[in-house]
Amino acid sequence: MSMERLWGLLQRTQRLSPRPSQTIYKRVEGTQQWRLEEEEEEGEEGAEPAAHFCPMELRGPDLGSRAGRQNLGLWAAAGRKAAPYLVLTALLIFTGAFLLGYVAFRGSCQACGDDVLVVPEDVNYEPGPDSHQGTLYWSDLQAMFLRFLGEGRLEDTIRQISLRKRMAGSAGMAALAQDIRGALSSQKLDHVWMDTHYVGLQFPHPAHPNTLHWVDAADKLGEPLPLEDHDVYCPYSATGNATGELVYAHYGRPEDLQDLRARGVETAGRLLLVRLGEISFAQKVHLGTGDPYTPGFPSFNQTQFPPVQSSGLPNIPAQPISADIASLLLRKLQGPVAPQEWQGRLPVSPYRLGPGPGLRLGVNNHRVSTPISNIFGCIEGRSEPDHYVVIGAQRDAWGPGAAKSAVGTAILLELVRTFSSMVSNGFQPRRSLLFISWDGGDFGSVGSTEWLEGYLSVLHLKAVVYVSLDNAVLGDDKFHAKTSPLLISLIENILKQVDSPNRSGQTLFEQVTFNSHSWDAEVIRPLPMDSSAYSFTAFAGVPAVEFSFMEDGQVYPFLHTKDDTYENLHTMLRGRLPAVAQAVAQLAGQLLIRLSHDHLLPLDFGRYGDVVLRHIGSLNEFSGDLKARGLTLQWVYSARGDYIRAAEKLRKEIYSSEERDERLMRMYNVRIMRVEFYFLSQYVSPADSPFRHIFLGRGDHTLGALLDHVRLLRSGGSGDPGATASRVAPGLGFQESRFRRQLALLTWTLQGAANALSGDVWNIDNNF
Repeated sequence: MSMERLWGLLQRTQRLSPRPSQTIYKRVEGTQQWRLEEEEEEGEEGAEPAAHFCPMELRGPDLGSRAGRQNLGLWAAAGRKAAPYLVLTALLIFTGAFLLGYVAFRGSCQACGDDVLVVPEDVNYEPGPDSHQGTLYWSDLQAMFLRFLGEGRLEDTIRQISLRKRMAGSAGMAALAQDIRGALSSQKLDHVWMDTHYVGLQFPHPAHPNTLHWVDAADKLGEPLPLEDHDVYCPYSATGNATGELVYAHYGRPEDLQDLRARGVETAGRLLLVRLGEISFAQKVHLGTGDPYTPGFPSFNQTQFPPVQSSGLPNIPAQPISADIASLLLRKLQGPVAPQEWQGRLPVSPYRLGPGPGLRLGVNNHRVSTPISNIFGCIEGRSEPDHYVVIGAQRDAWGPGAAKSAVGTAILLELVRTFSSMVSNGFQPRRSLLFISWDGGDFGSVGSTEWLEGYLSVLHLKAVVYVSLDNAVLGDDKFHAKTSPLLISLIENILKQVDSPNRSGQTLFEQVTFNSHSWDAEVIRPLPMDSSAYSFTAFAGVPAVEFSFMEDGQVYPFLHTKDDTYENLHTMLRGRLPAVAQAVAQLAGQLLIRLSHDHLLPLDFGRYGDVVLRHIGSLNEFSGDLKARGLTLQWVYSARGDYIRAAEKLRKEIYSSEERDERLMRMYNVRIMRVEFYFLSQYVSPADSPFRHIFLGRGDHTLGALLDHVRLLRSGGSGDPGATASRVAPGLGFQESRFRRQLALLTWTLQGAANALSGDVWNIDNNF
């Protein structure tokens, strides 16, 4: 081997060996990207230069001499023997350094995209082309969010909104809608627009007010009882007259009516006096959401539909009364004393169940086609603009509505301003943020439901999560998150990063677990029907959450009344209204950052396996009764097993995949964000059964309805008085044909969810 060849090998070894360098991101002029470039560290002046292999001059005997030729031969032989070892050593060093660097990079950036800087935290953000500042880490985003949020005037905004008259369809509401649209237009949003629906709303008849009279034993009309305020009424109440003796029915829940019958007090043919609270007006009056005169269809510009109305509309008249009239009526009641837990705070002792004197209630409400307007503002995402993280708040109110809608609207406006400021300072979400101010909320989430009905075919493909700001501050002692199971893990994570509004030095997570070891049992609740979030999940298949602070042991007494003022809410919270509202804003805002910014959607798709297992535990109690009839629940067990296996398989795929593969990550995100939609039964009509969700919905296709039906095996056909999931009338007893149909509806929906979670059809591997 010649000296020239040996020298070439040494030079190659030098090139393969590590040398002082650093990896940096540079902004390249003329482009809109951040590029990764390798730059050599230049030594400082006077510093010792790095050691390099240099050409060697062999000195000694004359090369023409024999001794010289022998020495040269020895050098050549040594070179031939050493070369392979030198090359192998260099390759090993290079490979080890490469693997070490790769592992370090991968471990420090679990949610990075192709153009994200290497950071040590779990979430990170890279600046856009127009930004003038450096990398935004997750901690930077949190600090930026809190700084801009703290610059707002949340308390002032709540007070100002609560002073404005804003009943749906009123001139005051139209003025407020224009003001809010103007406020959104003044921020750094990409799109601002308004959506108008024409819906059927009930209002008091201006010429024929509602009435309440005493009647004697012969049903002869007696003295009227003053209703005090003719603007107070029950929307969607049946119209007409109802006459009968009075009975006190606590909160009017199915179990309360069953309790009355068990105590020998009959409710049929009588007027019921019920308390405000525990269940919503929707559950006392209208079991549904949206415009009840176009169920399942959107109410756009005077669209004509066949004469149909929601099956959830009541067929009995209803009317709110004042505390003074309620006290007067309670004093007239006879019969057994009400249970201790039925006793209230009115100056009547004790409350009795009745019956009492006869009354006649006259309800003359009339239906009016009313325009309502939802207002939208959008910050477009940079990587997945067609995926929306949605946050909304009800804007309308029958009265001052401080707790009902002023708090939520104020928080919504503050979040718009805060995220707008963040965008101006370099923040660009991966997914689009959609801020919405809803109209018609006090009539049963009409605005939000009509929007969902109008864009259902689009939203189930594009909406990632919905966050509701309604009923956010009703107290400050307890905190509840009414939510889809998919969001529970993320909520737990965020609670650990938000300060408690009333316990200094504690996080919100520490507050809710102070007296309980199970945080989710203390905090997590199902979505209620009177929340705008309910329709997103039960109707559209979009995971949703609604946060609420409330008092421990008592409900906010002024909700849905004209006493729901800023002053009363502020007094009830003992001056802590600003702090509690700020905590809700922090919680919602950090949730939005994670959902719109994380590379992989932080939705826990495995949670539904636990939900199914919990329900199956209830069904297992009746397995012996079913077996005696030759029936089995085995198909449900198999479908649940397939879902759990599909979820675990997807989790492993994600764990072992390359996070920098944008196409792969988007594919995973699409599968994850549609999990909730998979639980909408594809075997029932949205027009006939709008709430198709098998766990949260209403109808015979739900797991709750199946459980109610199976209970009839032991109840002798009387049914469960608390059952609300099934529309089948109680008293028919257990029916095998109905059971088989329910089982098929439930099983195939659950199996379909397992198949969809598995991905492509060639990847489906189940035991069904």
